[in-house]
Amino acid sequence: MAKSCKGLAMELVKCLSETDCIKVQKKGYRECAGEKEPDITSECVGLRETYFNCKRGQVDMRARIRGNKGY
Repeated sequence: MAKSCKGLAMELVKCLSETDCIKVQKKGYRECAGEKEPDITSECVGLRETYFNCKRGQVDMRARIRGNKGY
């Protein structure tokens, strides 16, 4: 279960590395993922939300018994 969100994390990093926040402004991944700026594409925002829900599901006892949805 610890690695169930790893694929989402890798996709999020790949998506963020293609944004202007990383390329032009030279900010860190954590800064760009946490910001709500127009520099981040809607695809990256969707991946961020999905990754957040995946990590939250690891803490939720009901989800831990059933397993994470999706990915």
